Amino acid sequence: MNCARVRAGAGRTPALRRVALRTLAANRVRLALTVVAVVLGTAFVAGSFVFTDTLHKAFDGVFADVAEGVDVQVSTEHPGAGGVPDAYGPLLRGLQHVADVTPQVSGPVVLVDADGKPVQTGGAPSMGLSYTRPGTAPGDPEPIVAGAPPSTDGEVMLNDAAARAAGLHVGDRTQVLVPAKGLQDVTVTGIYSPAADTGGYVGVEFTAEQARALFTDGSHVGAFQVTATPGTAPATLRDEIAAALPGTPELRVETGAQVRERVQSQLDDALRFVNYFLLAFGAIALLAGTFIIYNTFSMIVAQRMRELALLRAVGAGRRQIRRSVLGEAAAVGLAGSAVGLAAGIGLAYGLRAALNAADLGLPRGDLAVTARTVVAALILGAVVTVASAWVPARRASAVPPVAAMRAEFASTGTSLRRRTAVGALGIAGGTVALVLGALAETTPVAASVVGAGAATVLVGALLVSPALSSPVIRILGAAVPRVFGAPGRLAVTNATRNPRRTSATGFALTLGLMLVTLIGVFGASARSSVDALIDTGIRADFVLTGIGPSGIPPRAADAAAAAPGVGAVVRFHPVRAELDGASTAGLAASGPVADLLRMDIVSGNAELTGDGMLVSTDAAARHGWTVGDAVELTGPDGTVFRSVVRGTYAPQSALGDWVVGEAAYRALVPELARRDVLMLVDAAPGTTPAALRESLTSATDPYLVVQVQDRDEFRGAQARQIDQMLAVLYGLLALAIVIAVLGIVNTLALSVVERRREIGMLRAIGTHRAQVRRTVYLESTLIAVYGAVVGVVLGLAFGAAFVHALRNEGIDHLAIPWAQSLAMLAGSAAVGVAAAVWPASRAARTDPLTAIDEP
Repeated sequence: MNCARVRAGAGRTPALRRVALRTLAANRVRLALTVVAVVLGTAFVAGSFVFTDTLHKAFDGVFADVAEGVDVQVSTEHPGAGGVPDAYGPLLRGLQHVADVTPQVSGPVVLVDADGKPVQTGGAPSMGLSYTRPGTAPGDPEPIVAGAPPSTDGEVMLNDAAARAAGLHVGDRTQVLVPAKGLQDVTVTGIYSPAADTGGYVGVEFTAEQARALFTDGSHVGAFQVTATPGTAPATLRDEIAAALPGTPELRVETGAQVRERVQSQLDDALRFVNYFLLAFGAIALLAGTFIIYNTFSMIVAQRMRELALLRAVGAGRRQIRRSVLGEAAAVGLAGSAVGLAAGIGLAYGLRAALNAADLGLPRGDLAVTARTVVAALILGAVVTVASAWVPARRASAVPPVAAMRAEFASTGTSLRRRTAVGALGIAGGTVALVLGALAETTPVAASVVGAGAATVLVGALLVSPALSSPVIRILGAAVPRVFGAPGRLAVTNATRNPRRTSATGFALTLGLMLVTLIGVFGASARSSVDALIDTGIRADFVLTGIGPSGIPPRAADAAAAAPGVGAVVRFHPVRAELDGASTAGLAASGPVADLLRMDIVSGNAELTGDGMLVSTDAAARHGWTVGDAVELTGPDGTVFRSVVRGTYAPQSALGDWVVGEAAYRALVPELARRDVLMLVDAAPGTTPAALRESLTSATDPYLVVQVQDRDEFRGAQARQIDQMLAVLYGLLALAIVIAVLGIVNTLALSVVERRREIGMLRAIGTHRAQVRRTVYLESTLIAVYGAVVGVVLGLAFGAAFVHALRNEGIDHLAIPWAQSLAMLAGSAAVGVAAAVWPASRAARTDPLTAIDEP
């Protein structure tokens, strides 16, 4: 019936389209398997877009009210500066077009909950603020939902989310830790509701007088918010203020709209990494899905070769055959992309719920599904599917009709010789790049060259894989026939009969396990490097760290240093300064650094007293520094400190690029911004470690946020941080593994359909159902193990090269996770068996007479 329509001249293309659609509808299982491949490939990309758009929308809501109602804001160019001089307030109030001036006072705090423990914000800000009465500040006041605002020192008002997290109510007494001032006893007099829900955000509002005492040095404020007189444009007022203020480049004068735009730009920069990170894993999932889609269409075209040849024989042209196959691919791609979009929205919802449950401080809000996401998901899935079907479509149209209609015809594809030769050249060139990159001295160059080499080797491995699969599978399956008999021999034969199909099926698993192994090598090497640094680098008995971004409050560090039984103490402080016109971060250290922390001094000495400065050899090479050179560091408030290079040290992640002494720290960092990030403490002669721990714990307990750890405990804490990071990566990479497993299921299911006559013949001559199932199990296992072996080998090679390239960043000990690698190879065999359960069951249920009788 379809043949007549194909002959109908101008109606050939519509007729072929109808044939394609009817073929899809008639093979529901095959259609479902193909759609699933597209769904898996597009869901993660769509989910990435939805999740990042949701974050943007939520943060937009949070920052929409930043500087709301403010015409002009005067602030400091650098966040770490001392602030805007308080004396500028009267100057601003005296300008012609100024209606009101409101000083802004704030600083970091730690709220103590009802149980006497610090409230964990999960990364959200925890700020102390100055309460401003309604009518005295721009914008609408935040509504008070319970109690009253603070009216005297020692009274505070909390945002509702912080009050719930801390278990505090109006009338409760608690404490607030101000890093620069210590613990403050307070009473909760009110609870307010911010305009936007900011996750774990803590906002503690004090009276204006107490806020000034806690968060300023008495002569500066954080910013001035200025309201213009009626009829004055914000830009006009901005220019008037900029002209009136002294010529200090450290001040920033902006309109309220410019403040919101700057904050939004900073937010976009912060979220860009998250977006790239998620989209990278989406690309991995899509790449794995592409192998499945390509493999699926290759098998579908091979199974339909006689049908397509018949269409050619009754008048359909090659171009029409290609259009027919590509039309099927487009229909499948659009359907799969639509389902993938829905799955991606569900994935984004689950990811958001998981992050909210983890209290990471992200703002909450409704999911954001934009037109861009819908269009991108639909187009992406359709384009990938059509592109994957292009080669099979060309292959189908190129086969002579008479040859294809022969029963013994099998589409084995073109010769693998040229493809293998190109792949071998790619592997050779990529290997050279890996070696050169690993040996490069500069980290950015090394990482870039290694990345390019890894990509080239991966492409080469993909091209070589079909030629490699048959001999490797024969080696892996050498003992299979002896153990399993005839089913084993059939399994090895089936796994090697179509190298292209085997390669495409296994390579999705290769990609996933390559990435898992690479990350495993990176994680094991990071842990080994940290262990080595702590074991051989830290010579102190105890390490003190802070909880959260505030670090160790200066008063807590002073108390620890003065505790009974304390001998040598080294304190490390963060320093941000301007160097050669660019902002840079370094450390300041006080105490005998070389006694408690191993430093590989290359030249000069480790003297940090006075104006002394130590620099890494990498930083010295970049800036052309030598021992005795003077280096000018400019602090956030414009203070310039002249340091002298006393020595250079081998790159060490714990120290960064440069270290200055206590004098530079006090000159460059305002008092209210000072904190310790790490303290190394050694016991005094005659003091036992147990006694010193008790003394340090007793001295720091009142400050709540200080952890006292020996070297083993500190090592364990660092290892846990690495493991948490790896857990997120493994969780995302699990998607690629799932896609690979479903790809094997897909291929085996279609392979069973393709071999129905063969399976029916085996059943007719006496093969039991259990033997058929065993054959499919073994075939799947061999393909899975082959893909895993290639993936693990590539992952180990790439991981070793990347670790060596990052040796100057602190990861200087290569560690191979052999147990994990062997476990993955063993697990791949289990994956092969699990993936074959459904296809094997279908094969075993094949009716012999019906299958043999099929055309």
